[in-house]
Amino acid sequence: MHVKRLSRRALLKAAGAAGVAAAASSWPLAGCAAPSGKPADSGSRPRLTILQWSHFVPRYDRWFDGEFTKAWGERHGVDVVVDHMSAAEINARGAGEAVAGQGHDLFLFISPPAAYEDQVLDLADVVAAVEKKHGPAVSLAQRSNRNPRTGKWFAFSDSYVPDPGNYRIDLWADAGFPKGPDSWEDLRVGGRVIKSRTGSPVGIGLSQEVDSNMTLRALLWSFGGAEQDERGRVVLDSPATVEALKFMRALYLEAMTPEVFTWDPSSNNRLMLSGRGSFIQNAISVTRAAEKDDPQMARRIGISRPLAGPVRRMASAHLMNCWVIWKSARNPQAAKAFLADLIDASASVFRESELYNMPCFPTTVPDAAKVLAEDPNGEPRGKYAVLAGALDWTGNIGYPGFASAAADQVFNAFLIPLMFARTARGDVSPQEAARDADREAKRIFERRA
Repeated sequence: MHVKRLSRRALLKAAGAAGVAAAASSWPLAGCAAPSGKPADSGSRPRLTILQWSHFVPRYDRWFDGEFTKAWGERHGVDVVVDHMSAAEINARGAGEAVAGQGHDLFLFISPPAAYEDQVLDLADVVAAVEKKHGPAVSLAQRSNRNPRTGKWFAFSDSYVPDPGNYRIDLWADAGFPKGPDSWEDLRVGGRVIKSRTGSPVGIGLSQEVDSNMTLRALLWSFGGAEQDERGRVVLDSPATVEALKFMRALYLEAMTPEVFTWDPSSNNRLMLSGRGSFIQNAISVTRAAEKDDPQMARRIGISRPLAGPVRRMASAHLMNCWVIWKSARNPQAAKAFLADLIDASASVFRESELYNMPCFPTTVPDAAKVLAEDPNGEPRGKYAVLAGALDWTGNIGYPGFASAAADQVFNAFLIPLMFARTARGDVSPQEAARDADREAKRIFERRA
């Protein structure tokens, strides 16, 4: 693939040329509040508008909004306006901006937005400029943001969030697992013991929300199943999928409670922080929250690699920071320059997110493993060290293939959680659930072909 390499100077020069259009921009979507900050008048400095999710670590948003974007704007003569939404609202807002053909210059999705390939700019020039300075992006980012058939980079990732296991050290030690569960079978056996003794359930979501979407993919992949193969063919109706569904039925009956069918993205955190849960699969937001609000509970929560299945040990990225620039953006060149400069600040992103955001360009944070291992708030000491190996067990939406428009639609239709929930409740047999999900996925893939 040939990519025209642009320097940051060239990007910013083009951004300046786009200044008049940027300065004239206004909030275009009917029924929505104006973005924060004073609107730019005609003839004033160019403006760059950004929408991103409200970070689970408030310190990060304070740094990004109050320090990084302000300093960047002053350095380049651009007024930067940042808006935030909850992670659960991002997809709906992205769809609205895509349909309207108007919105923010930079938009941050939390999973690969491959369905919008035709509505966004190709960011191959940004990737090339960054890779020239920092080396290649991790495979996870490449497989999440690039269409191998068209060669287009429809999105750009500065960071990703791993999805390790979070377990109650004391409960699992009492059940005979001093290092916590290592496999899905350990989770079932130990989880059953803990629930029968203490009433504390395993917290695996079976709902139409992002955490369920991620964790249930981990279970499916660990048993050798997947929604598609490496060539992008639907393969849900398989013996491996059926075995994963049988397992979930047993896990639910033996170690879980019905509340998981109506969970929202924060429910697993709340379960663990309340002291009621024995295990969840989630980012480190739960332990970070405990460190601030309940240090005693924080010391009881251990962090582990994802659970091993009969075939592999895998997890989906909990979140994938996927930036897009709409074709309708008022100041696209400033947006590209901003992304390139954001990678230079990866060490700050890592630090200010309290190690939540892991870099997609590893050379930018060469001491990441040391920082994770020596985090002063991590008790037991070294509890965050496990995240240093996250790339060994983290897969993209669409694994083992690339992210695609079809995989994106399957993800946002919550097809995988619905398949597992129907089986866990006993609505249908595992074989029926796999066939039904496979049939629906094939309809989606055929429409997106």
